[in-house]
Amino acid sequence: MVEPLYQKEVTCHHCGMGFKTSRVRPSFKKPVRRDTDFCAYYMDETANPEFYVVRVCPYCGFASTESFSESLTDAQKLQFQDKIANYWQITDYGGARSWEEAMKCYKLALLCAQLKKEKPRVISGILHHIAWLYRYKKNHEQESKFLEFALESYIEVYEQEGASVNDARLMYLIGELSRRLKRYNEAVRWFSRVVNDKTIMDAAMIQASREQWQMVREDMQRDKLSPEAIEEINKEAENA
Repeated sequence: MVEPLYQKEVTCHHCGMGFKTSRVRPSFKKPVRRDTDFCAYYMDETANPEFYVVRVCPYCGFASTESFSESLTDAQKLQFQDKIANYWQITDYGGARSWEEAMKCYKLALLCAQLKKEKPRVISGILHHIAWLYRYKKNHEQESKFLEFALESYIEVYEQEGASVNDARLMYLIGELSRRLKRYNEAVRWFSRVVNDKTIMDAAMIQASREQWQMVREDMQRDKLSPEAIEEINKEAENA
């Protein structure tokens, strides 16, 4: 019987040591469903690919994803040594991971990304994944907290690069996280940008934005917003 996990050899960006980390085989990466912000659910929790995105060096504790840039400056290495490596005890996260272990890996990767001053797009993804992990456990308070962080970071990404590349998926995500956080004005504004921008050719994101725009209307009615408030939000969307 084929095991869902396999080992991959990687090299630590900080200390240069080689170590093994687990990945999920492609044949097991079939989600049973996805949420509207792309959070995926799998039959076997221990074979959830989201648990294995982060690679953690067992020798120094440096945690990264494939999106990290490979080089660290001397100043960044010294800062990492001072904040993490000096207190690290050899710990191997290279095998199967529990939810708790996956969360530790993500939060360590977040700290490393912040120390390393990784691009906002990388940090956004880590924050969003942490929110997903809390969603798996139905911890709504912590999920909302990290969705807030992810939303702020995605907006920073858009301000730095999105306007020049017309990243429809990024704009959709900003709208969807805004909707989930009940920021309906902002959600409609971002969905309408995707729908109305004639330079955007991503049909899937245009359709998703239309669907979520309708979902915002249903959310507002469920939350008992006044007809005047709903009309105001719709007007803002038309002028976006």
